[in-house]
Amino acid sequence: MKFTAALLFLILPIAAFCQDPMAAHYKVYNTAKNAPATIDDMVNDMAKADVLFFGEEHNDSTGHYLEALIFKKLIEKYPAKMALSMEMFQTDCQTVLNEYLAGFIREKNLITEGRAWKNYKDYRAMVDAAKDNHLPVIAANAPTRYTNMVTRVGLGDLQKLDATAKSWLPPLPIDTATGRYYEKFGEIMGGHGGPMKVYQSQNLWDATMAYSIARFYKANKGIKIFQVNGGFHSEEKLGTVAQLKKYAPGIKVINTQAYADDSFETPDWGKFTKFGDYIILTNPKLPKTF
Repeated sequence: MKFTAALLFLILPIAAFCQDPMAAHYKVYNTAKNAPATIDDMVNDMAKADVLFFGEEHNDSTGHYLEALIFKKLIEKYPAKMALSMEMFQTDCQTVLNEYLAGFIREKNLITEGRAWKNYKDYRAMVDAAKDNHLPVIAANAPTRYTNMVTRVGLGDLQKLDATAKSWLPPLPIDTATGRYYEKFGEIMGGHGGPMKVYQSQNLWDATMAYSIARFYKANKGIKIFQVNGGFHSEEKLGTVAQLKKYAPGIKVINTQAYADDSFETPDWGKFTKFGDYIILTNPKLPKTF
């Protein structure tokens, strides 16, 4: 009996590692409790929420692995009640994305005609999981030509677009956030705030993703949404999260942010607590891509 117990003690950690071969690459923390957590904790919390935001670093393969893992677990926990929403596809490509999900077109057509990001391979697992399980994927982002337009001439000129173009955007005029979000934007622009038109285009980006989520949420009661975007769009529940609260005031959000950080083993709570409900720290000593 003692031998069996000792053997189990040795085997169980190995079995757990085999279940998640990337376990050494990341740690999950609950920022409300300032305590370690698990992916399953996050997934279970979605029982009382509508949207789970995942703020990624676009070049972090550990983060991409975790996105796919979380979405897989969400599908298992809430079968037929999940949708995927992505910054990585633009609203005017929704038809192409739908055609791929339905099996009408090949992946090569999705990539070219759906204007998929160059690193689409990092998101393929999530899209194909949705396809295999007959779940919707929301092409949430604003078409690049319109964010570029705002950067050049400002938000006001969006009103000059025709009805078809406006259908790919949130209701105009777009609200430009003030306060903390503008301060954060200034920080990443070198402390000078940056040109206002550039900030306006950032707000169009946020508002379009938020409106895409809100519109789907209102039309599909009971369906939970996994939203994937760059971390800045949802840090501190600003940006897209704040815009979403305007379009759907009663919506319940869980916010997760993933970072490669030197405090991998011992988080700097003063730095991370305000960023979301959960943080996932990936090991900066391991390769970000592989």
